[in-house]
Amino acid sequence: MSTYPWNEPPRYSVVIPFHNEQESILELYRRLTSVVNGRFEPVEFIFVDDCSSDATPLLLQQLAEQDPRVTVIRLKRNYGQTAALAAGFDHASGEIIISMDGDLQHDPDDIPHMLQTLETTGSDLVIGWRKVRVDNFLLRRLPSRVANWLMARMSGIPLHDFGSGFKIFRAHVIKEIRLYSEWHRFMPALAHWRGARIAEVPIRNVKRPYGRSHYGLSRTFRVLFDILTIRFLLRYMTRPLHFFGAAGLTGLFAGGVILLVLLLKKLLYGTHLFVQHGPLLVLGMMLVLFGIQLLSIGLLGELLTRTYFDAHRPPVYRIERIYRADSFTPAGDRG
Repeated sequence: MSTYPWNEPPRYSVVIPFHNEQESILELYRRLTSVVNGRFEPVEFIFVDDCSSDATPLLLQQLAEQDPRVTVIRLKRNYGQTAALAAGFDHASGEIIISMDGDLQHDPDDIPHMLQTLETTGSDLVIGWRKVRVDNFLLRRLPSRVANWLMARMSGIPLHDFGSGFKIFRAHVIKEIRLYSEWHRFMPALAHWRGARIAEVPIRNVKRPYGRSHYGLSRTFRVLFDILTIRFLLRYMTRPLHFFGAAGLTGLFAGGVILLVLLLKKLLYGTHLFVQHGPLLVLGMMLVLFGIQLLSIGLLGELLTRTYFDAHRPPVYRIERIYRADSFTPAGDRG
């Protein structure tokens, strides 16, 4: 067994979250090391135990004792895949980060091709596309197709498989992204918003040999809500008034026209508005109030946005390179 070269930092970090995957751990580790040993080194393995209740913690601890390249992070409770990946990314020190699922549905033999694509295309993120899926059509494939279509339309990125956990990142890209909720499937959209170049590579989709999936139809509505959130953040994060202001002005204009017409009828013809146009009068008043409220929300959003950027001072741009006469700064070194 190869030993970790402690005198030089790892170039590759393999991040894998586990939750009750005791049957898969040793086989996945065997396949993984057979691919990376002697080819993709120096490497570190960061295995995140999402508070498993089976023998997963013990098996991971044994691997850490046997292989100094292995780091095991055990979370205090079951936070979910997004939090587990975030913990792994935060502790990864390699220039290139590889994320995989821990249930053997991802074949480590696809890693060389994905890494080659990362280097030859100059991409910042390579996504494994499960082109031929082996899941149940009604329970997994059909909802996945609908969700992927919606995410592609909402984000403007023509990808086929946003939900694939098999991804390869340049470290500076993923470490700039804050992950929470169930946003691991939206990493491509968030990375693209920050200017990352994305490539997609067909990979093998192997039928899960042990256990059962932790996801089902119950996640569909959560995904839909997250898609709407991502859409709003990608387009209006720095200009919320553009979103709320359009609807607010529309309501204010429509309500104002209705009330103006009713006022003219009252002044010119003495029309009894509450008797003859009661519902229309109420509608006009509600549209005006609706417009004022939306404009107020948009202005509050603008104030919160300015407060956030003034307090944290995150750059609203990403520099790829700075060329000078004697040197240049690679991507990721500058905000």
